[in-house]
Amino acid sequence: MKLTDAAFTVCFPDWYDERAEYEHCSKGFLPDVKVRKLDGSLCRLYIVDPTRLGQDLEAYVEQGRPYLAEPGLVVVPEVTRAAITTAVEGLAKDGFFDHLRFER
Repeated sequence: MKLTDAAFTVCFPDWYDERAEYEHCSKGFLPDVKVRKLDGSLCRLYIVDPTRLGQDLEAYVEQGRPYLAEPGLVVVPEVTRAAITTAVEGLAKDGFFDHLRFER
């Protein structure tokens, strides 16, 4: 967990340690990253890198589904703690989270 600004905290899965970071950087995705507001409400993010996003879309097209969507999809250059935190900080500054549904 890392404080990104006064209003939001990035919460990584409990099992996300250095080894998991290495493995998910290679896999190109990380589900269940959460952003917590000061009131404790949470928003789930699905983190993916451009390579994995392209591979997934290609697989979907081959299955007859020429589209790809995931709730809370955020594309980062690489799936690392630093890249994810930087993305959440930028998204918070841009007001991105003002338009998402947070749950308690």
